Amino acid sequence: MNNPKTALQKIGNNKDVSVAFIFKNDKLLIGLRNYTPDKWKSISVWTAPGGRCDGGETLETTLRREILEEVGINDLKIIKYLGSVPGAKEGDFVFVFKAETSQEPKLMELEKFSEWKWCKLFEIPPNFINPDTLKFI
Repeated sequence: MNNPKTALQKIGNNKDVSVAFIFKNDKLLIGLRNYTPDKWKSISVWTAPGGRCDGGETLETTLRREILEEVGINDLKIIKYLGSVPGAKEGDFVFVFKAETSQEPKLMELEKFSEWKWCKLFEIPPNFINPDTLKFI
């Protein structure tokens, strides 16, 4: 599934997670996600925008929906499929894409996120949710 179009058209399930490393001016967009025990466990971690597939959705549909819901970005330009790794939650599988935007993120889901910011790759905090995904960049 090295072809980005093939990866984007994959039909996901509720264990598939589609995320984007979104870049603007050589900086990566990350958000501070505040989990609660009913969603996973009580923890705050940095993450890239994206989320879990709804039944029957392609990875691309999930990616665009989640990014619009989480940061309000609607001009997402998906550049490349980077690969996949096991998720932070047991049983999950994360599909990672590289993307670009000209827009600024908005804090859309206050119940989940407390901050979105652009950072240089060497500035990514150590409490990034799934460090295995960082090997792709």
